[in-house]
Amino acid sequence: MLLLMDASVPAALAATGGPILAIALMGTGMIAAAAAGRLWVGVILALVTGAGLTLLVHAFGLPALPRLAPTGLAAVIASISFAARGALFARSAAAKGWWIALAVVAGEAAVVLTAAAAPGVLPDWLLALLPAQWANMAIQSALTGTSAMATSSPLIALGGTAAATLFVAWLWPRRWPYLVMFTTWLGLSALVYHYPHF
Repeated sequence: MLLLMDASVPAALAATGGPILAIALMGTGMIAAAAAGRLWVGVILALVTGAGLTLLVHAFGLPALPRLAPTGLAAVIASISFAARGALFARSAAAKGWWIALAVVAGEAAVVLTAAAAPGVLPDWLLALLPAQWANMAIQSALTGTSAMATSSPLIALGGTAAATLFVAWLWPRRWPYLVMFTTWLGLSALVYHYPHF
């Protein structure tokens, strides 16, 4: 955002706003939920982080975020999805859950930032597997004012994985629900890959 302080067009912010917000929501939501062992802690802190970044944008004098309502919807669904994963890590790994969350965030953030910095370097199928990229797609579509249809597949994927993850956490320590979660994840990844504008 500091690099964009002299930008005068919203498109410049939209180009980087997606990755910034997606990674911020993922890092805060997942790690906070894993550390606290509470879904709602991760969701609230992720949304506070997103709101804080939005205020920071205004403080820097950058163009206001366009289409705030769709962007907010994407942020809420993404925050719930990421916090659900953190809550599962807390259930399955107890005090070490936040370390797992930290590793997952670092890995996905590295891929999303690489894709943003060097478009076309990473294969589309790899990006379609990452919930952080789903959030990036949904947020960027909202920021650029793209049709709501462009955000539907990523939002469905984020919501579906949140439900599957919470199902696993609810039935823990039973292990068989993991099959449901991984099957849901792969199926929704295929949806995002084949029908990104479903």
